[in-house]
Amino acid sequence: MDKKIIWTKKDLLGLEYLSKEEIELVLYTAGSFKEVTTRQIKKVPALRGKTVVNLFYEPSTRTRTSFELAAKRLSADVVNIEIEASSVKKGETLIDTGRNIEALKIDIIVVRHNASGAPNILARNVKARVVNAGDGWHEHPTQALLDMFTLKSKLGRIEGLKVSIIGDISHSRVARSNIWGLTKLGAQVTVCAPSILIPDGIEKMGVKVTDNIDEALKEADAINVLRMQFERDGALAFPSKLEYFKQYGITAERLKKCKKDIVVMHPGPINRGIEMSSEVADGANSVILEQVTNGIAVRMAVLYLVAYAKEA
Repeated sequence: MDKKIIWTKKDLLGLEYLSKEEIELVLYTAGSFKEVTTRQIKKVPALRGKTVVNLFYEPSTRTRTSFELAAKRLSADVVNIEIEASSVKKGETLIDTGRNIEALKIDIIVVRHNASGAPNILARNVKARVVNAGDGWHEHPTQALLDMFTLKSKLGRIEGLKVSIIGDISHSRVARSNIWGLTKLGAQVTVCAPSILIPDGIEKMGVKVTDNIDEALKEADAINVLRMQFERDGALAFPSKLEYFKQYGITAERLKKCKKDIVVMHPGPINRGIEMSSEVADGANSVILEQVTNGIAVRMAVLYLVAYAKEA
């Protein structure tokens, strides 16, 4: 990577808006911060004096905790806003919430929202830096970045890899961000799901589409298995969760037909016995917990880059 690349974006709203070089810069920077997470004292002063606000309109375990740890390990002050106990419950709009938070002289807002495009709207209306922690069905950029960081750490490269994304593609912001990122870095991406769970026109994003799980697994160097969202159209695709597992679940038997060193990923939370068996989730090919660990270094990199962005 050309180390002379300079980050110029005030916000991180999605991988659709980043160049290959900008994605590589995040991964390179995350590599530097990964070392910090191995120290006895896991802290550097990079964001001392900065304040990061976590504004989550949806439940989260991994992402919110990871952003909080990332900010604290950069020595930033952190505020977590509980939406259920905030003025949002009194009818306050996202823009008003953002402007009021900004009036408290904070620096970065990390926002998760159930409406696609909400972080973009917020970013246009505040001067503070905005980081998208997942918006509707749109994007989840830091999840994709940590997935790619994990892949590169495990296999040494992204370019030329064959990666299959399996599960509820239609409703997955993780899938969209991964597709944008992986294709820009030169990976060959296949999406696999029942046809009802594959969005129309997704081929235009540069991916191969199949509803055949064996085809998706056959040549894959890595698979990213998504949570099956039965509360949405998944209920129409299959009469039962057991039926889905039978046809699309990743089992040890299926892995035997794959490349021996295939990498198994999942963004979490895992529904064991639906998307994959416990034997696979906890097996030698799984990097699921490594993804969680790497999320801290990646989010440290993102917070650092947006905090000191040299806007064009």
